[in-house]
Amino acid sequence: MFVLFFIHPGSRRVHLVGMTANPDRTWMVQQARNMAMIFDQESVKPKYLLRDRDSKFVKQFDAILVSGGYRGNADWRASTNQNAFAERFVQSVRRECLDHFVVFGETHLRHLLSEYLVYYHQFRPHQGLDNRPLGWTESAAAETDRPLSEVVCHERLGGLLRHYQRCVA
Repeated sequence: MFVLFFIHPGSRRVHLVGMTANPDRTWMVQQARNMAMIFDQESVKPKYLLRDRDSKFVKQFDAILVSGGYRGNADWRASTNQNAFAERFVQSVRRECLDHFVVFGETHLRHLLSEYLVYYHQFRPHQGLDNRPLGWTESAAAETDRPLSEVVCHERLGGLLRHYQRCVA
């Protein structure tokens, strides 16, 4: 399966756009339209679209996103470090989730990735963000004054992904 996702390097937010066994021209163009609509709803809109030079990214894919006001990566050699964010996400999702399952098709893969993204966005600590989850706020940090005996475990994917949290009174 081919999975198309976008990641914002500054915030580490990941958008799972689509997946298919055959990423043809029509599918890629439709995914660009879908992503342009998602970008329009974001509070902080991206300015640039950096991607690799894969032939799956057809000219119409870039044209749709550029027409939405996003700059493409004209000089891809200058943006090689941005690929590290995407590669690190792929490594994380493989090691923390997909390596533990036998995937039985697109629906199963979609479920696994959706559950992982909830964990990734809300609970998983990120080293580049001072080991805070993406959803971390000052009010959540204030709740850490609770006794250690009031810790609960939240599980996802049958206990594979776990998050420990102090109870709120």
